[in-house]
Amino acid sequence: MSRGAIHGWLLLLPAFALLALFTYWPVIGTVWDSVHATARGGKPAPFVGLENYQVMVADEVFWKSLWNNLWYALGTIPISIALAIVMALWVNSAMRGRTWLRMAFFTPTILPMIAVGNIWLFFYTPQYGLLEQVLLPLGFASRNWLGSPDTALACVTVVAIWKEAGFFMIFYLAALQSIPPSLGEAAAIEGASRAYYFRRVVFPLLMPTTLFVLVNAVINAVRLVDHIFVMTRGGPNNATSLLLFHVYQVGFNFWDTGYAAALTLVLLVVLAVVAIGQFVFLDRKVHYQ
Repeated sequence: MSRGAIHGWLLLLPAFALLALFTYWPVIGTVWDSVHATARGGKPAPFVGLENYQVMVADEVFWKSLWNNLWYALGTIPISIALAIVMALWVNSAMRGRTWLRMAFFTPTILPMIAVGNIWLFFYTPQYGLLEQVLLPLGFASRNWLGSPDTALACVTVVAIWKEAGFFMIFYLAALQSIPPSLGEAAAIEGASRAYYFRRVVFPLLMPTTLFVLVNAVINAVRLVDHIFVMTRGGPNNATSLLLFHVYQVGFNFWDTGYAAALTLVLLVVLAVVAIGQFVFLDRKVHYQ
């Protein structure tokens, strides 16, 4: 091996070490724990094979959390992306005060999720919350928004959209500013409407950004724990329990690390399949031709 090759491998060694320590080793440990029961009383964890996965199949809370997560993802992902595009188009236009508007849209992103959860608890508080103060004078009946299974998941979804749309807006804004102005001038000369120009020119050019944002949005949809913990604790009756929150409960509340590892492994597999599917099916539409 030449000196140049050795030098290159030495430069890559710190990155490989970090990947092995914080990515590959935890994955191997999760697979190992998923086929073992939780260690008790200082004794080694007994091997149980696929028993944790059999428990998962029969776990009603797991299936409820999976179903909730599906609806949560269907609610947050398309709306957050659509709002991000609209906000990016708005703040990219020549208008006064657009810097302040950009800051206003992006501010929810930098707030800690715990703080966001507490802010929105004030909005949803029965009788005294801001939402109730607006609706009660209009003749609507008071209701416990986070205490009702019919509205709790929708309320949590609204909070996630409010926080994520501004983050995605930044990527779309950067993408819009990279589009040559000459394309818009040429479209205007040809008499194309703004809607036609967006649909046939701008949106196709945004597809690489959309793919990147979509992957991040899917990951965000399954890694939510903190504001579920603050706002609902998964209730009422598991109406807002999502997959990662169920993993948290099993691992830290019930201290069943073997079953939690099995749940985590299934969650990783689902994420990997979805991410690969996104790249396979959207790859042809990413590049504008």
